[in-house]
Amino acid sequence: MPPRRRGASGFRGVRVRPSGRFTAEIRAGGFRLTLGTYNTPEEAARAYDAAAWRFRRPGHDMNFPDVESLEEAEFLAPPPCLVHDEDRRRHRQVQRRIAIAERDEQLMRQWRAQSPDAFFANLRAQRRSNRRHRRAVAAFELENPNTTWTENDPRWDDIWTETTSDDE
Repeated sequence: MPPRRRGASGFRGVRVRPSGRFTAEIRAGGFRLTLGTYNTPEEAARAYDAAAWRFRRPGHDMNFPDVESLEEAEFLAPPPCLVHDEDRRRHRQVQRRIAIAERDEQLMRQWRAQSPDAFFANLRAQRRSNRRHRRAVAAFELENPNTTWTENDPRWDDIWTETTSDDE
């Protein structure tokens, strides 16, 4: 089966640089990670597929669906062109970020599988705690005669909403 074509470069996760070279990128956890710069779009697509395998993306997200394992994808993916020490440093940094993002996604999958209701309960509790903290700070500033807040500071809104809800 031929590889799926996407975008101007013809592959998913591959962008054409103004210099005519190709950059492989992948989105993970809300961030865009640059995987490296390559001479051909196929090389960049292979690098994207290796990263997609590491993030356990579904098969329809791959450029080359004939690759059947992470090891095979990493074997077929060429190393990026590392010309300068700065390129090497950036490459090491990207590899660390990929490993961290990969571990985060794995832990989140594990945690959600063990306690799906706790995920949303924890999120609501964090939001309530943040709201309480902002209100406490605003109350302190209201009582403090040497306040650093200006009259139009939006943080006063937390106090006003709290006092109006308490009066009702």
